[in-house]
Amino acid sequence: MAKVTAVIDIGSNSARMAVFKKTSRFGFYLLREEKSKVRISEGAYEHNGELQDFAIKRALNALREFLLIAKSLKTRKILCVATSAVRDAPNKSQFINLVKKELGINIKVIDGDKEAFFGGVAAANLLYEKNGVTIDIGGGSTEFAYISNKKIENTISLKLGTVRLKELFFDKGDIEGARKYIKKELKKLGEVFNHKNIFGIGGTIRALSKVIMQKIEYPLDILHGFTYEFEEQKEFLERILKMKDEELLKIGVKLDRLDVIRPGTLIFIEAIKYLKGKKIITSGVGVREGVFLTDLLRNNNHRFPENFNPSVRTIIDVYQIDRKIASYETKIALELFDLLKKDFKLDDKYKMHLTYAIKLSRAGELIDFYEAHKHTDYILLNSLHYGFRHCDRLLISKIIRFHKRKKIKKKEIEKFKCLLPKKDIVEKLCNIFWVAKLINLNLSMPDVTIKKENKKIIIEGKNLYLSKERSKTRDLFFNLEIIST
Repeated sequence: MAKVTAVIDIGSNSARMAVFKKTSRFGFYLLREEKSKVRISEGAYEHNGELQDFAIKRALNALREFLLIAKSLKTRKILCVATSAVRDAPNKSQFINLVKKELGINIKVIDGDKEAFFGGVAAANLLYEKNGVTIDIGGGSTEFAYISNKKIENTISLKLGTVRLKELFFDKGDIEGARKYIKKELKKLGEVFNHKNIFGIGGTIRALSKVIMQKIEYPLDILHGFTYEFEEQKEFLERILKMKDEELLKIGVKLDRLDVIRPGTLIFIEAIKYLKGKKIITSGVGVREGVFLTDLLRNNNHRFPENFNPSVRTIIDVYQIDRKIASYETKIALELFDLLKKDFKLDDKYKMHLTYAIKLSRAGELIDFYEAHKHTDYILLNSLHYGFRHCDRLLISKIIRFHKRKKIKKKEIEKFKCLLPKKDIVEKLCNIFWVAKLINLNLSMPDVTIKKENKKIIIEGKNLYLSKERSKTRDLFFNLEIIST
């Protein structure tokens, strides 16, 4: 597969390009993303689905500049897909041939099931939850994919789109007519897609999540993986349907989404009620990531290997982390955890946080050795995008950030209280982290024995002089004795 791949998605409302760069076989990161509100579907639904000349011209202009960006980034492969508005257009061949002739881009028009599949591949591989149903609200259609244990079991596409409903109903002030239309379409789902976990994909759902985050004063400015209970926000979402433009802007809706946020919200509300959804998990990924992953994982049944996390691997690749040292220090940390968990009253679930904190702890050293813990905190909080809940990535990053202290200032974690465990739990995990790093101070990965005697941890091995000396500079929550032989 090419080192740099660009994926272009021509949707009914927007055209978007995502450029991905591989760091290893399955490691990758987003190099660039661009969006243009080409609204290829504008005027189409009132003209038997025909793409209008002015919309085609906008699309060509956007694609031309997408191509310039892709080439400047040394992109070796361009994958371009078009969805609802183009696939429904009687004159789609004219548009496809024009793009091919003028720009050399091959557009693949995908059907609704394929569109749903791509969204499902992205959600199944890049969200923390293994089971649920995707709702991908676009300008012309809405796709659903049922996911069980990260496997896509079922897909469907319905003619429910924000631009479609805007032009057919909302522009005429007929909200109730739109609601009836939506309910009629949703009946095509039957009951096979019902699930309590809803993976929200697409611009409408992302916009709604941003508004909710602002409303509840959420402490992290991270969209992918943001989770909330539908029942707690249902009334607020219903109010959005009746808000004027000024009110929508005031609550945080962006100007370019004002005219489609209401029809999108109505589709979202009715779909969740029909599916009996409870928990909404916001996805920052969708069709573009799904197209990329389907290509990347084509020989792996479109799934990453078991226990593989692409964000973790990418950080290891990009920041040149020594995997042998990371494995050694992780082993020490987990031995200490097992010896101390009863006294510290630590749940085994924290082993995962400690493991990733140790494995990735040296990332910030590439920026500045002396402040590495601060840089690593920032890197992990903002780079552990895939496969982690917000509370998990926050705890992992804060173990690294505060590991040099016995006590953490209350104000430093107070704003994260809805996501972090109690302060003393974080401090105890920091203690274990510190000792694990201390034992490998000289980077020789010494062969040591670790045992517990009368609530004292005794660590014995060769070449531990520096570790023993440094251990006396720190007060811990437990007694520690290091013996250098």
